[in-house]
Amino acid sequence: MKKTFVLLLNLLLLQVIYAQDNTFDGLSVNMDNLHMLSDAETRSISPENFTGEKGKGGMATLDEGSAAHAARDLGQGWKVNPFVVIEPGETFTMAIIDGPGAIQHIWMTPTGNRRFSIFRVYWDEEEYPSVEVPVGDFFANGWGGFAHVNSLAVTVNPGSAYNCYWTMPFRKKCKITMTNIDEKPMRLYYQIDYTLTEVPDNAAYLHAQFRRVNPLKYKEVYTIIDGVKGEGHYVGTYLCWGVNNNGWWGEGEIKFYMDGDKEFPTICGTGTEDYFCGSYNFDVGGQYKEYSTAYAGLPQIIRPDGSYQAQQRFGLYRWHITDPIRFKKDLRVTIQALGWRSGGRYLPLKDDIASVAFWYQAEPHNTFPTLPEKDELEVN
Repeated sequence: MKKTFVLLLNLLLLQVIYAQDNTFDGLSVNMDNLHMLSDAETRSISPENFTGEKGKGGMATLDEGSAAHAARDLGQGWKVNPFVVIEPGETFTMAIIDGPGAIQHIWMTPTGNRRFSIFRVYWDEEEYPSVEVPVGDFFANGWGGFAHVNSLAVTVNPGSAYNCYWTMPFRKKCKITMTNIDEKPMRLYYQIDYTLTEVPDNAAYLHAQFRRVNPLKYKEVYTIIDGVKGEGHYVGTYLCWGVNNNGWWGEGEIKFYMDGDKEFPTICGTGTEDYFCGSYNFDVGGQYKEYSTAYAGLPQIIRPDGSYQAQQRFGLYRWHITDPIRFKKDLRVTIQALGWRSGGRYLPLKDDIASVAFWYQAEPHNTFPTLPEKDELEVN
């Protein structure tokens, strides 16, 4: 009788968990709730429908379309305006959306220097952005060239297709912009897919912040994020790491200081490749080995002189999707740059490091540090 009761209790608990996992509020769709009906409304913004309004797609005429010459024999409705051109120094507003709702997918393929194209997102009519990142770095392609990324949060596909799947809820309004700080015009194809739906009270806002230090000062740690105040959870790290020494470069530990931590962190990693879910120098047969998985990857390795020579460049990501790092009051994240010197001793490195930190938090957020100037952003 006792075993039967325990079995029934366990089955009931599983049913409750299943019911909770399959509740669907229209915000975030996954394989568990894909079959559930919802009152949410699907919309999409692109150069063929700048407002995302129902029944307003593909209405551009030949006298206003960016591809009018190609469509001149066909006319309205035949791919007349598939892209926009953003002039030097111009900020183009990609989307203004009245909420409540959530961004569910962003696709784009920008031309030009991706470090000189600044992607920003503003929530609920805020003055300062919650996302401010060079567009390539936001999509885990920070060195300017193509790297195939195959993860849950971001995919980058041939030939230069950037895709973002972070769920981004907002309550009042969402504004998305692209600023071209280059001296040349850029062409931008893009599509922003979103849902208009109620947003739960405990839904937080996505934030993403870019930083770069080149070179890192001797014996200094690199700060990925600092000054985060409020309640939230850290969900991802992207690093561009340019190595200025020979030999292995990834002995440094990542550290998460949260909720009042001072000298010592609550979370301390054991090495750079360990944090990015790899091991032993990412080495297979004496060579660094690229990989791209759902939650972590090293999709980009630039080898000017062969493995373990100076000027190696790496792009790495780690998404905390199943293991978000939750904080109640504040958060600071740092990583050490360590290689090896003679006698089996650690060598503090003076490397070129850039990062994007991704986190969700309740608004308001602290203002970001000023984005580096153009010359400090450039990859050279």
